[in-house]
Amino acid sequence: MVYKNFSFSTPFLRGYRELKIPIISPDGTPAWPEMFPAACLEELRQTVGARYFSAQMMLEFIAPDRAKLDPDALRLYNDDFNPHTARLGEHTVTGATVYWDPSTGRKNADGSVCILLYRDDKTKNLFIHDVAYLVVPDDEVHPLARQCEMVSCFMQRHGIYRICVETNGLGNALPEIMRDVCARRNVTVTIQKIINHQRKETRILDAIEPVLTAGRLHAHVRIQSTPLIAEMLGWTPVGTIGHDDGLDALAGAICAQPIPVRPLGRSAQIFSANTDFKI
Repeated sequence: MVYKNFSFSTPFLRGYRELKIPIISPDGTPAWPEMFPAACLEELRQTVGARYFSAQMMLEFIAPDRAKLDPDALRLYNDDFNPHTARLGEHTVTGATVYWDPSTGRKNADGSVCILLYRDDKTKNLFIHDVAYLVVPDDEVHPLARQCEMVSCFMQRHGIYRICVETNGLGNALPEIMRDVCARRNVTVTIQKIINHQRKETRILDAIEPVLTAGRLHAHVRIQSTPLIAEMLGWTPVGTIGHDDGLDALAGAICAQPIPVRPLGRSAQIFSANTDFKI
C-alpha cells in the first residue's frame, strides 16, 4: 500500500499515489497465485466470512452497522445425533457445548436461554441442535433453582454433563445452586464459569456472522419453532428490535471451548439362539 497525502502522513509520503491490489482481480484470478491459489482463497472466505474477507483481502470495507443475521442462511437438518458413531447425518461430530445465558426466567423479562451446539472441526461446521428458553411462573418461590432443574433435564436428555454458565451479575450464584440441584437429582455435573466483558453486539456479530454468511451454521428444524429466528430477523449491531438473549447464548456457545466427542462404539445387538436341536 502506497499512501496519498493524508493529513496524518509524514512529509516523506507527500505526493505519493495510493495503490490497492485486491487478492482477487476483477476477472476472478488470484493476484498472487503462488502464495494464495484459488482453492486457498475460497477456504479462507469460508473460514472468516464474507464481510471480513471483503475488508481484509479485497480492500473493500463494509461497515459493521450494515451487517445482518439472515435466518435464511441457516442450513436446516432433521437428523438425530448418534452417540455410538458420533455422527449427525453425514457429519462427524468432534465437539459439543452446552451454554447457559441466565436471567430471572420471568415473563416479559430478559430471556434465560440454554443452548446445545455441536461442531465438526474437520469441515468447520456448527450445528444448533437444541435451544431451551427457560420461563418460570411469576409465583415461583425459587426461580433460579427451578431453572437449574430445567437445565439439568435438558443436559440429561442429550447425555452431556458439562455446562458453561455466564456468571455476569445474576449468574454469579448459579453454579452452587446448579450443583445442589444436580446432587439432589443424583446427577454429576461440571460447570465452567464464563465472564464476558465485551460489548454484547460486538460479541454476537464477531461470533455468528462469519459462520452464518459462510454457510457453515446449521440448525435443527426444531429451532424454527423457538424465538431464535425472530431474534435474528430483528437484530442489528446498532440496536435490536426485541430480545437478543438467544443470540447472546449462541455467540457464547460458538466461542466456548467444547468438550471432545468420540464414538461410543457399536450399540448392543440382540441375537436369537437356535434352540431347535436334539441331544
